[in-house]
Amino acid sequence: MTKVKTGLDVWAAQGFSALKGKRVGAIVNPTSVDSRFRHLADLLVGAEGVTLAALFGPEHGIRGEAQYMVAVDQAHDRRTGVPVYSLYGSTFESLSPRPEWLKGLDALVFDIQDVGSRYYTYVYTMALAMKAAAQARVPFYVLDRPNPLDGVTLEGNLVGDRFRSFVGLYALPNRHGMTAGELARLFNSQEGFGCELTVVRCEGWTRDMHWSDTGLPFLPPSPNMPTADTALVYPGMCLGEGTNVSEGRGTCRPFEQFGAPWVDTDALLARLDKERLPGVAFRPVGFTPTFDKYRGESCNGAFIHVTDRHAFQPLRTGIAIFQALHDIGPGHFDWRADAYEFVEDVPAFDLLCGTDQVRRGIEQGWSLDRMLEGFALQTEAFRKHREPALLYAVGR
Repeated sequence: MTKVKTGLDVWAAQGFSALKGKRVGAIVNPTSVDSRFRHLADLLVGAEGVTLAALFGPEHGIRGEAQYMVAVDQAHDRRTGVPVYSLYGSTFESLSPRPEWLKGLDALVFDIQDVGSRYYTYVYTMALAMKAAAQARVPFYVLDRPNPLDGVTLEGNLVGDRFRSFVGLYALPNRHGMTAGELARLFNSQEGFGCELTVVRCEGWTRDMHWSDTGLPFLPPSPNMPTADTALVYPGMCLGEGTNVSEGRGTCRPFEQFGAPWVDTDALLARLDKERLPGVAFRPVGFTPTFDKYRGESCNGAFIHVTDRHAFQPLRTGIAIFQALHDIGPGHFDWRADAYEFVEDVPAFDLLCGTDQVRRGIEQGWSLDRMLEGFALQTEAFRKHREPALLYAVGR
């Protein structure tokens, strides 16, 4: 099996020579480990000539202790004693490093595993930190990691201006097929940050690889992303956050299973069978969430089994699922109405979709093809737009 080296592995083998003599800040989480499971913070503390001066915690915190949409507190890291500054608070302004936190730093390093979906907030933490670093004239380094979904397959539409949020800050498709390092290059150019950016490339990764091809262990980058299988369904099933349907949070298989107490599973599966969705099968399931929606209540629903990951279309599948739930649950199914990711005046489902086209289509009974109309053209335009930012080729 191919063994891919992450950017951190590459730098660790070089003894972090690029950082010698520098005061360094690092944006990290539990995935910020090398092939020997040594955390970047611990490695930097022990690196000769390097001073780890600050750690920055994104959503879920630097050790992954916080649930989704829970503000992260500022403290000191219990292992290194280094000050920790929160990049996920209760306002949009809290998502960026403050100028005083960057004062005195010679380098800011980002090393977090992404999952290949535009809703996943870490790449926007990276982008906002790049912008702040550019303003503070602090060089920015991205230790790159593979996209677990591959770097070839794209799916979805681009986020419209009215629907920008922390789950879609820039015009990316739902499944973007880029690494964090490539996205950093794209954002820096597209948004004109003027950041002094260096991407430490992976070694051995090619765009056609799925996670199982890399030889790397999958470490949960957030509490509800336990496996690479979760990441594969996430581009479609994250839409559930914009509804009153449980997306499986509070169970051992979030996003792979979904449901609610009012769901008629037989009707749901019969409806989904009519869509003839490629590369996927469904089975009836029951579960009782331990937190979040329907905590402690018995839910009926379905489990998603990906039978062909090459044919599987996670976004199309997710939209079909929520359309089916809407149609079989009149009087029960509903859209999330409260503020979501710091936005109050746009429905959460629309923010996740990057458009109101899908919600309107579900409400008005459109066909699945009609709801997805125009998406493929946007994806192909993005495929061309992203080319200058790409760092890796197709391997076979």
